[in-house]
Amino acid sequence: MGRGRIDPGWGFVAPALVAIGAFFFVPVVASLLLSFTDFDVYAVARLDRLRFVGLGNYARLVAEPRFRTALGNTAYFVVVGGPLSVAASLGAALLLEAKVARWKGVFRTVFFLPVVTTLVAVAVVWRYLYHPRHGLLNLLLGVFGIGPIDWLGDPQWAMPAIILLAVWKNFGYAMILFIAGLQAIPESLYEAARLDGAGHLQLFRRITVPMLAPTFLFLGVLTTIGYFQFFAEPYVMTGGGGPLNATLSTGLLMYKQGFRWWNMGYAAAIAVVLGLVILAFSALQFRIEKRRSA
Repeated sequence: MGRGRIDPGWGFVAPALVAIGAFFFVPVVASLLLSFTDFDVYAVARLDRLRFVGLGNYARLVAEPRFRTALGNTAYFVVVGGPLSVAASLGAALLLEAKVARWKGVFRTVFFLPVVTTLVAVAVVWRYLYHPRHGLLNLLLGVFGIGPIDWLGDPQWAMPAIILLAVWKNFGYAMILFIAGLQAIPESLYEAARLDGAGHLQLFRRITVPMLAPTFLFLGVLTTIGYFQFFAEPYVMTGGGGPLNATLSTGLLMYKQGFRWWNMGYAAAIAVVLGLVILAFSALQFRIEKRRSA
């Protein structure tokens, strides 16, 4: 390429770069700047009402019990729901890739259907399943002599109920990736290990898990990012974080502050903190995987 000439490749990537800049970097920078102001509904009409408050929004976050509750609920959802979702996906993938499995295509489709089903439609079904008097889950518990549980009305059970819904709805996507990873493992490795006397558990621990390490890392980061941002499940299932804020998530609190009470500056501060937490957890996962590989 001669001096002064532009590489033609930039012409192909320019539209994507413009879209990324317009819909990702610009909003991120705007949110960061907004978090240092008291931007609210009054400043929408008159920008002269907009004031710079520095770290005031962040100091308010530290002092607000509701934010700590939302952050704790979100961490609980991630720490419990994330591993459960990955474990369910891996279990389903192993079952479908077993040599004795039949109708694999049918089961893959059935397991993947919740991923592409809208949450509102799913919520209608699961709210019926969780009904304290007529729900299927309580009817099954009654068979074993266990009394009915108010799944969505009891603060003790509301978050586990949301986690169960999220795992059921999302595990199909990770299952497909695990199936692709399992199919990429050479069968010769298993045959050589069997000749050396390795059992099923040893095959899983010594071959399957190490060979799926890149898939585990990708799904771990992806699941962590998605679960930290969980919003729709409590918004639809528990009416916005109830009961007693037991299912109030950080994303839901950010929505309430920004679009219900119009405290946009405060909501932007919540978004920045949530983004930093997600970045820290993702970096930790990469660091752990790097040490394991070394």
